[in-house]
Amino acid sequence: MISRLHYISQGYTALEQEQNIRKVLDNGADWIQLRWKEASEKELLQLSEKLKMICESYRATFIINDHVQVAKAIDADGVHLGLDDESIANARAVLGSHKIIGGTANTLENVRQRITEGCDYIGLGPYQFTTTKEKLSPILGLEGYQAILQSLQDKNIEYPPIIAIGGIKLNDIESIKHLGIYGVALSGLLTQNPSILPQIQTV
Repeated sequence: MISRLHYISQGYTALEQEQNIRKVLDNGADWIQLRWKEASEKELLQLSEKLKMICESYRATFIINDHVQVAKAIDADGVHLGLDDESIANARAVLGSHKIIGGTANTLENVRQRITEGCDYIGLGPYQFTTTKEKLSPILGLEGYQAILQSLQDKNIEYPPIIAIGGIKLNDIESIKHLGIYGVALSGLLTQNPSILPQIQTV
């Protein structure tokens, strides 16, 4: 089951990452994506092993950003891949059919590509400007999401859960979900205010 609320972790050090993840878990998060761009693969592997056990104790899904081999090594629940990362087919071959594989998309063409590739969910964004991405794709806004969903529906294309991502604030969530978007991925908002998570889950 794909959660409707994804936390994408923040932190420059292993300690910051762990502390931020623990805080959101303590407030009810059930889906953690470890995103630690500054880490070496060894550092990422060590932290991932620890976080996997922590997430299991909270019965939360644990996803690794980008690193398929790390996900395999620690038997994570799955992996999330950007458009420039390893292919979905290769990740599926490495991890197997039972693992969750999510993929990033920015355009209708990206979404259709991800559908063809067999992603379990699609992270579609950015919704608006965000500082967590160095190379930001064109911003979609509500109009961009609506146009993509409408095109898929007009052509009767079945699609997996679509998760909105990128600079989403608390007062954006209701409008995004009203469009028919399955869920949202949050990073800075929850890192800075983990205690608002129960409020978000009721939106």
